[in-house]
Amino acid sequence: MTLRLAVFGQAPFGRDVAVRLSEAGHEIAYTHVPPDRGSRADPLAAEAEARGWPLVRHKAFRRKGEPIAERVEEFLAAEVDLCVMPFTTVILPPAIVETPRLGALCFHPSLLPAYRGGNALAWQIILGAKESGVTVFRPDEGVDTGPIVVQRGGVEILPTDNTVSLYFDRLYPLGVDALAEAVAQVAAGESAPRVQSEDGASFQGLVDDEVARIDWSKPAEEVDRLIRGCDPQPGAWAQWQGQRIRLFGGRRGHEAHDAHPGTVLGPDPEDVSRVRVAVGADSFLSIQKVRLADGSKVSAAEAGLEAGSRLE
Repeated sequence: MTLRLAVFGQAPFGRDVAVRLSEAGHEIAYTHVPPDRGSRADPLAAEAEARGWPLVRHKAFRRKGEPIAERVEEFLAAEVDLCVMPFTTVILPPAIVETPRLGALCFHPSLLPAYRGGNALAWQIILGAKESGVTVFRPDEGVDTGPIVVQRGGVEILPTDNTVSLYFDRLYPLGVDALAEAVAQVAAGESAPRVQSEDGASFQGLVDDEVARIDWSKPAEEVDRLIRGCDPQPGAWAQWQGQRIRLFGGRRGHEAHDAHPGTVLGPDPEDVSRVRVAVGADSFLSIQKVRLADGSKVSAAEAGLEAGSRLE
């Protein structure tokens, strides 16, 4: 069955899901992409314009907690069968999510019910999860708590992964396939959602600067995971010479030393653009990039992190 779809999304993932569904024969009858931030055009918005899909760029669908009536009416006029939410950062009112005759489908980059919340990728790395996957579920009034339609796992989280490598290298293609499969099941009348178990359920908030602050007294593996989980956003940070700096491209190594945790050990012999920082009696982190307080991002060597200086 061909469906009239509303796609709420953005970025390359939103584009690739919409294209996949369109090429499967479904009609994209409504597309929402948040307004651009900066000069770079959003890939889903650009695709919608190129293909002639109806496109709206609203910043929000609620005002002071209440649905914005004219935006809900605009959506209802599209008369869609199903909402598909591949990468949605806006909060949609029930009048939009629940009105289509076949409801809505939402993507989440974890094996629900674990790692509910808006920063699931980061938390999986920070908290040391060994396996990841993707879930397509029916949204309800909770946060990522709705019945599961399609779930695909078996994705190993590597000890070198940051959020970019975990997402783009492995979860991204799996997610496109999972959403296409979920829509196909709904279109064929074969969807059988299962209620999420609360066994193993967890919810984590956003990874903000309170979370991203580095405590060098923590075990080396925890500091390593924090830096990778906060890469590229918001960037795990420390104080150095009176300024807040953010560290990226962390890579753990082993070498005996007697330096206090957080002490700069000097350039990495394997790559002199990197700088090694002590994280325990037998470990160091090789840091690739540093974002300075003025916002500039430079190699760790260019940042001037001299051997013997301390990151607090």
